[in-house]
Amino acid sequence: MKKLVIAGGSGFLGDALINYFGKKFDEYIILARSPHKNSTNVKYVLWDAKTISDWSQHLEDADCVINLCGKSVDCRYTAKNRALIFSSRLDSTAILGKAIANCKKAPLVWMNAASATIYRYSEDKIMTEADGETGEGFSVEVCKAWEKVFNEVQTPNTRKINMRISMVMGKKAGVFPVLKKLTKRFLGGKMGSGQQYVSWIHETDFCRLTEWLLNNKNAAGPYNIAAPNPIRNADMMKLYRKELGVPFGLPAAEWMLEFGAFFMGTETELILKSRNVISDRAMKEGFEFKYKTMEECIKNLETIST
Repeated sequence: MKKLVIAGGSGFLGDALINYFGKKFDEYIILARSPHKNSTNVKYVLWDAKTISDWSQHLEDADCVINLCGKSVDCRYTAKNRALIFSSRLDSTAILGKAIANCKKAPLVWMNAASATIYRYSEDKIMTEADGETGEGFSVEVCKAWEKVFNEVQTPNTRKINMRISMVMGKKAGVFPVLKKLTKRFLGGKMGSGQQYVSWIHETDFCRLTEWLLNNKNAAGPYNIAAPNPIRNADMMKLYRKELGVPFGLPAAEWMLEFGAFFMGTETELILKSRNVISDRAMKEGFEFKYKTMEECIKNLETIST
């Protein structure tokens, strides 16, 4: 393939995709807000994610555009941060749509990041693309508005895919190293009730599923990006303790998490919301996960990170 364009591709997921695809693409164009050093086949192009400028010419004749833009939700939900969380997602999606629509030779595929948190808190039901139930609250409203902008853009020559991404487990970034550190400090007990589900995906399967969506010419619309076996928080932390050889982990009550989140500048929703989501569509259409269980995932990540 010739060219992959990744908007907001200078972070964890962008790096994972570039490393995974390697030489499968002749060229990688990374749309970024700040300068980065180019490498052999990776070129960083400055953009503001709001206005059309020279960056848009790089979309011409691309095999795929992947939009990963969005201010991290790992922050306090102040009025300023709420506005930035909304605008960073909606503005980048809208301007990419405009640029793609203006292309003389439009990209073949446009994958836009979305989030599995669009679904309601659920301990009772697995959420699939076909019968998942959306919820309420700030994060859900962000997801709904984000997908609405994406769905309303008309790109007749470009196939569009909503990627409802769950927690991506990576060896060097994401939640895995954080939970590993907490566990080693004997803080790896259940969080809150511990009954909330965690939907997740190994970084390798995230990349594999992205490639599968790109190559599956019938894939369009929303796809959940999540492994087939969500796990309760208490069971997940037990696996961390087992794999790391830690005999016990102090539990954290909800009030303790609220207290800690305030001083760490984040929100407890990231830990306490029960996300019970699987990639039902992709599996029914033939995708097979390499890491189906959290135990397999933790064992692999611990092996390659030590």
